Amino acid sequence: MSSKTQFLLTGATGYIGGTILARFLKHPQAANFHFTVLVRDPKKAAKFDEIPGVTAVVGSHNDVPLVTKLASQADVVIATADCDDLVAAEATLAGLKQRHATTGVPPIFINTSGTGVLMEDSKGMVATPTVWDDSNPEQMASLAPTQIHRNVDLAIVAGDAEGYTKTYIILPSTIYGIATGFIVDKGLQNPHSQQVPALIKASLGRGRAGMVGEGKNLWPNVEIHELTDLYVVLYDSIVSNPSGTGHGVDGYYFGASGEHSLYDVGKAIGEALVALGKSDNPEPTTFSQADLDKYFGGSAYLGSNSRCVAKHSLSIGWKPTKGTKDLLASVKPEVEAWIAKGA
Repeated sequence: MSSKTQFLLTGATGYIGGTILARFLKHPQAANFHFTVLVRDPKKAAKFDEIPGVTAVVGSHNDVPLVTKLASQADVVIATADCDDLVAAEATLAGLKQRHATTGVPPIFINTSGTGVLMEDSKGMVATPTVWDDSNPEQMASLAPTQIHRNVDLAIVAGDAEGYTKTYIILPSTIYGIATGFIVDKGLQNPHSQQVPALIKASLGRGRAGMVGEGKNLWPNVEIHELTDLYVVLYDSIVSNPSGTGHGVDGYYFGASGEHSLYDVGKAIGEALVALGKSDNPEPTTFSQADLDKYFGGSAYLGSNSRCVAKHSLSIGWKPTKGTKDLLASVKPEVEAWIAKGA
């Protein structure tokens, strides 16, 4: 058996997962790592296989026997594919349980959730005073099991409580910036986020920047490369200080370094549209229900509040330097990219 640390990474073709892989492959200990990545596209799998230290397996995250087998061979699982995929999470846990039975050592499970789990629906009309603290296990435990992502998070924490795995949940906020790196250059990963591009595409479609309600709601934000630094910082902390790195019920880590209102993002999009000749007014207007139906599947989720402070993440040595001004500055390049794509 190889003496290298065996990683299983899901979501390697995605915005977060591909950036994480590129980041870990530049780690000072990268020569001692081996990554297995699970991908659906055989052509992309062949290209991943060309990368030293990476082996690609073709398959689906919902192939329970396959995911269980791959997890049973891993010292570390980093899951980034779908934070609402309970089937994949349970298959991963089953594999990690087998790994523990074989080695006697609880393997590491770093799962990607999201600060959407904190959402409350104010439809853009007010900023909530509730701020969640990832270093407060009691507050985190009070999250309702009906919240989005929560069923998966609770299943993972339960695995830690049983003792066969050590679990850590990273909760990214609104991620911004166009991902760069050699995984992007190889055409293997999506370089774009979801929330801001969704607003941009809707605004381009209607010819005017938009917002839900009055855009008064607040969300945290984080730059993509600083977010992926958190995964490395957390892994290094687990290895160097296992007893001092919270896991399970104390294993939540927010990826957040700024906070913005939906209005401010809408205004930045509006200014970019005007500058690029795609609108004649920079002021965002309220999305109609027809807009929500057309561009967001009828959902007003972008008008929700999700507020947090990343005290736990900062306590283990994560040092983000970018904030809301950087988010707003990233909007115009993102608009230009989507115009170039024909959005």
